Amino acid sequence: MSTPNTPPAGSVGEQGFTLLEVLIAMLVLSIGLLGIGKLMMLSARANDSAYMRSQATALGYTILDAMRSNRQAALSQAYDTAMGVFPGPPAPPCAVATPCNSGQQAQNDLNLWGNSLAAQLPLGQGSIATVTALNGFGANTVTATITVQWSDKVAEQSFGAPAGNLMSITLETVL
Repeated sequence: MSTPNTPPAGSVGEQGFTLLEVLIAMLVLSIGLLGIGKLMMLSARANDSAYMRSQATALGYTILDAMRSNRQAALSQAYDTAMGVFPGPPAPPCAVATPCNSGQQAQNDLNLWGNSLAAQLPLGQGSIATVTALNGFGANTVTATITVQWSDKVAEQSFGAPAGNLMSITLETVL
């Protein structure tokens, strides 16, 4: 006589996993791990792209701060430059004994900014344009527009942006 919890004589009960079950579990696990790996790769690429955008914004604010500290030169359009065209250092270099005048300081600031753009961003370049216009109260205001461009190949490859396009940020402020 057999009890309800014991298998009948001559039959074998379930004793573990079959090889097929183990293989299916391994397949499901490997698909999940591949998905996590792809997610991590996209996350790292997006992080790199965001870092370059942050660098471009910081570089834009750097030249804007230089323009605000040398306001007279900025108001007289001494900081205006076309995309990627930067002057060299001032002809007689400024030193402690012979400080720069406002025009030389603007030229020095643009030179340093251009070097920073090229060093910190791939194909980094920038432009500055100042425009004088009347505001609503009849007074002249000077608006500065700073544009920073760079190549973001990582975003192009990862997120399907058209190849060869330059990313850009534009800062606009009243001086």
